[in-house]
Amino acid sequence: MTRYLIAALCAWAAALPAAAQQKPGVRVPSTPETVIRGHIPANLPPILRVKPGQLVTIDTLSHQGVNTGDDPIAFFARGGIRSDEVLKDAVDIYGRVKIPPGMGTHVLTGPIYIEGAEPGDLLEVRVVDVRHRVPYGVNATNKGTGVLPELLSEPVFRIIRLDLDRRVALFSPEVEVPLAPFMGIMAVAPPPDVPTVSSRPPGAFGGNLDLKQLTRGSTLYLPVYNAGALFFTGDSHAAQGDGEINGTAIEASLTPTFQFIVHKGKGASLKWPRAENATHYITMGIDRDLNLALKAAVQETVDFLMREKGLDDKAAYAIASIGVDFRIGEAVNLNQMVYGMIPKALFVKERQTTYWYKP
Repeated sequence: MTRYLIAALCAWAAALPAAAQQKPGVRVPSTPETVIRGHIPANLPPILRVKPGQLVTIDTLSHQGVNTGDDPIAFFARGGIRSDEVLKDAVDIYGRVKIPPGMGTHVLTGPIYIEGAEPGDLLEVRVVDVRHRVPYGVNATNKGTGVLPELLSEPVFRIIRLDLDRRVALFSPEVEVPLAPFMGIMAVAPPPDVPTVSSRPPGAFGGNLDLKQLTRGSTLYLPVYNAGALFFTGDSHAAQGDGEINGTAIEASLTPTFQFIVHKGKGASLKWPRAENATHYITMGIDRDLNLALKAAVQETVDFLMREKGLDDKAAYAIASIGVDFRIGEAVNLNQMVYGMIPKALFVKERQTTYWYKP
């Protein structure tokens, strides 16, 4: 497995939050040997084993530019991207890493085995950092896709330059979109009785959540179904609005750094993924029906307030109505995802609680 590793984190590690500077880190490249496409399997041998608390930096590759008839250099040239700006990873992977029939299109790096993680545990995934690999991204849509499937009559591939110094995407001379990079897909392997799932619809295992809140300093909680959890990530985004309504964000290759923490026996009761950042707890509900996804998110919120904050059902339901915002995180990938933003400031005792990341 060591042939898949690059050098340990070095010069820029000093800029990471203090909570993350605890154990030597490793870096995983995105190569034909370390990536898969379109599916999240439960039976794939890990490319790396790491200890809980260890920093893991993972190169990821956007599927945009490797999922068209053109090779990546020709595709990006249409948007004025020079050949020397195209990642060698994309060129190496193009045409070599195949998508199983009926699966999605995303490029995923993994799986990574977290030592000590067992079925029934809870995997805490801390997003220590997210860095850009290239100064451009792609928004793509087509007739028959997105929330308005009949709006367009032909495919549109918009290659967008990023000003990384100013942290904006240069959509047009008149429009600049703030950058907020995050990983659209973070997942553990599904239960072993489900050998593989498509990378497109999100589920209890995580996957294509497209939750824009999962930027640097956030935490994702996932139930563990297999020994080692078997973590995958990909579908990296430079910026996205809630809902991702035309089918894609600004898809751009990123390098996230994670820290994994295992909570023994805490995952069995987690029906859907949960998240957290410095200011909010984040609950989720997932279903093909948007109304049922909202209902599930509300139920998760009520359950969280009762279990974690000691409220009874009446008080929890009231707080969910008067203090929690419910938003559409994902509306275009078969399963719909709704999430609830629970402000930590609602709870007087929480105002003195220290979160692992300080903005």
